Amino acid sequence: MASLNNKKGVVLVQWILDTRPWYPEATQTKHLETHASRELSLLHDAERTAVLRYFHVRDAKMSLASHLLKRYAVSKLGLVPWSQTAITRNSKTKPVYVDPSTGHEPVSFNVTHQAGIVALVAVANYPNGRVETGVDIVCTSERRDRDQKMILADSAGWPGFVDMHADVFGPGEVSYLKYRVLSAVPGLVAGSKPEDLVDGKLRAFYALWALREAYIKLTGEALLAEWLRELEFVSFRPPRPTESWEVPAREDDVDPDTAQVIRKFDIRFRGEKVEDVNMCLRSIGPDYMIATAVRTTDRKEDGLGWTLGPYEFLALNEVLDCAEAHR
Repeated sequence: MASLNNKKGVVLVQWILDTRPWYPEATQTKHLETHASRELSLLHDAERTAVLRYFHVRDAKMSLASHLLKRYAVSKLGLVPWSQTAITRNSKTKPVYVDPSTGHEPVSFNVTHQAGIVALVAVANYPNGRVETGVDIVCTSERRDRDQKMILADSAGWPGFVDMHADVFGPGEVSYLKYRVLSAVPGLVAGSKPEDLVDGKLRAFYALWALREAYIKLTGEALLAEWLRELEFVSFRPPRPTESWEVPAREDDVDPDTAQVIRKFDIRFRGEKVEDVNMCLRSIGPDYMIATAVRTTDRKEDGLGWTLGPYEFLALNEVLDCAEAHR
């Protein structure tokens, strides 16, 4: 855990659970009732039902990890017994934990999952008002074959692919993706084949998707928010990939063309520059990118001063042992 302010005890954490190697014997979701019985026993009935409702076991595993990670954050950071870590939803349907004795949220958190990875950002013990958090993770290779086929085989090509998603992007973002991103981001394309060109464009597309999702989730809204097209990340760029999961992203590279962590963004909402949201977009391995956003609504300088560093990889047993020790 990272203490942001030792005097006030504010803590910000960024955690990841990698579900890809979990339960190799479980080839169907129903097999989790046997192979993940310990984990499922730590959830409420409704949570277990939600996990086991998934058709694909890979999705069920991510759902399981998401439930465990949220409750782990509330229990560990909020000093709440595991049995009392009831996660509810606020008026915007965002998952929250509300202390029944105070009506407050001692831990602000947000969770994301994609391609076997579940990530959480959380802030606890912040004394100066409300904290908003958002996180999104994307994997450029998860749908690569589908995306490549759609773009290369369709007469509309790349502009047509971007237009398919234009209703959730800002007009300037659509134009940038379609016509300017390659010239704006030198080195985005790694090779000379048509597939390499598409891969570079897709990396920019998914980087934008992660940034927007993290920002939207910070606000508590969803992709149906009526103001989606009034939000714009101007001339954004994706971070360069890292060689592998074991190689951390470079934190000190100030050249935006080679940076593996991006911290500076020109964000516009309804034409006005957004200056109260702290965001970070980083590479994890060659295929994953994760965007993180925090905002302290009453004192913007607090959230802007926090460092959104690398994510800590948790072991499943660490979560389970904590849950069982603090029931």
